[in-house]
Amino acid sequence: MSIEQELIDRSEAKCELCSATEDLRVFTVPPYTSEEATADQSILLCSTCRKQVSNPDKVDANHWRCLNESMWSLVPSVQVMSWRMLNRLRTEGWPLDLLNMLMLDDDTLAWAKSTEVKDVKEEEPRHVDSHGAVLESGDSVVLTKDLNVKGASFTAKRGTAVRNINLVQNNPEQIEGRVNGQQIVILTKFVKKA
Repeated sequence: MSIEQELIDRSEAKCELCSATEDLRVFTVPPYTSEEATADQSILLCSTCRKQVSNPDKVDANHWRCLNESMWSLVPSVQVMSWRMLNRLRTEGWPLDLLNMLMLDDDTLAWAKSTEVKDVKEEEPRHVDSHGAVLESGDSVVLTKDLNVKGASFTAKRGTAVRNINLVQNNPEQIEGRVNGQQIVILTKFVKKA
């Protein structure tokens, strides 16, 4: 039986990362090469996943929310690629939660780290709103939840616009803005970019 047929049988003819059913091909998980790899060292990927795995500049972070499901695969090669993509996207925020839940045995983790994705930029943390939109200083946001303001005698109501925000440096989960004339710290998970 060919490697491709083994992978089709194993995955039930679905991409092993996102479950797409179109344009599926064998992808050899590095450091193995296609000449030496077995089915255990390969996964079946759709064209979208293949392009984004191979070209870090084309990565759409929202596409990879599928890893929430595929990271639980019992197949080590799928676990390795899930770990690598979550690691590549860790600056997005949500992948860190998944990485913290993903427990790999020692051999699988060593494989995942053996050719760690080197394209992750060590940059300042990115501030993103509750929908994943990147926030910049000076942006306007809208509160998505009523927030009790500590040390003040008011509640910042859902739907309140906060203009000209400032980013809290080195904490991508917080921004600062004026509500009711008072400067407050707001968690980014409770705002939506206006």
